[in-house]
Amino acid sequence: MRVLQIPGDHPYVHQIDPSVASPGQVPSPALTLEWLDRHGREFDLVHLHFGYEHLTEDDVRRWLRRLTDLRLPLVLTVHDLRNPHQADRAPHDRHLDLLIPAAAAILTLTPGAAAEIGRRWGRTAEVVAHPAIFETVDQPGTPSTGRVVGVHFKDLRRNIVDPDRIVAAALSGAKAAHGRLRVDLHPGVAEREELRGTRRLARRGEIDLFIHPRFSDQELAAYLGGLHAYLLPNRWGTHSGWLEACKDMGTRVVAPSCGYYADQWNEVLGYRHDEVNGLDVGALERAVEQALTMEPARPASRWERREQRDQVRAVHAEVYERARLQTRIELDPARMLLAR
Repeated sequence: MRVLQIPGDHPYVHQIDPSVASPGQVPSPALTLEWLDRHGREFDLVHLHFGYEHLTEDDVRRWLRRLTDLRLPLVLTVHDLRNPHQADRAPHDRHLDLLIPAAAAILTLTPGAAAEIGRRWGRTAEVVAHPAIFETVDQPGTPSTGRVVGVHFKDLRRNIVDPDRIVAAALSGAKAAHGRLRVDLHPGVAEREELRGTRRLARRGEIDLFIHPRFSDQELAAYLGGLHAYLLPNRWGTHSGWLEACKDMGTRVVAPSCGYYADQWNEVLGYRHDEVNGLDVGALERAVEQALTMEPARPASRWERREQRDQVRAVHAEVYERARLQTRIELDPARMLLAR
């Protein structure tokens, strides 16, 4: 089956569909009517993951109508019930209000997300595990024997709120466990005002601050492999690819109460942090302390991950076939004539 994957160039997409030949640009040109008019008939089905936040509601409506005109069934994987890049949740909610009812089949990554989809839209979402991030990356050397917790703020996207308070609380928890806190940043945000306290702690030598460009896959594997625990600092979100990378490397995760991170792995320690209540500093301190005093988590074996990958691909192939068959039945001319 010829599947138009959107986006076409992403590690998750390549894991579920290694033969993908969809456009790799971001945002995907396949989200435009012009591209669909030129290339839509080259595909049997569309699988939308993410990368559509730039579209207006009218854009989405027109795009969905064009899929119907082309008899292209839509499979939707709901990676995000709350877009991590948007401060206001309303635009993403409105997109989902259009996409979820229109989809021939819906997938998501955790039981919690599937339950929310059922409550909000009355649709059944099939739960498919997130495949490995580092299945093909060589394991790094022996991890550090020190008790190090890391937090990577990257480019300080919008769901990172009060990073100085997060750092201070994580540092307190690390000290209680006789451990160390490592903070990473991308160069473009290193001098941001909301990190003033973090820079002060680094100058005092109380934390290890690293400022560098985006990690390569090998660098990210080595970074996570050298940590005893990794802290997800998000105030809102749904699922995390970095959490899956931690699972591959055996790096325990301290994750916020927002979203469904705890559903992704049983080695997740939670702390209260969400849009309604903000950050519970004491809960974060305790979670970091607990994570650093526990024995290291067991890395996912390559055999386990490859078996899981094969299962995930089989599920996708079955869902694609079912969605295409359902759309053919619904659009059958005889059935449409009888329905008039």
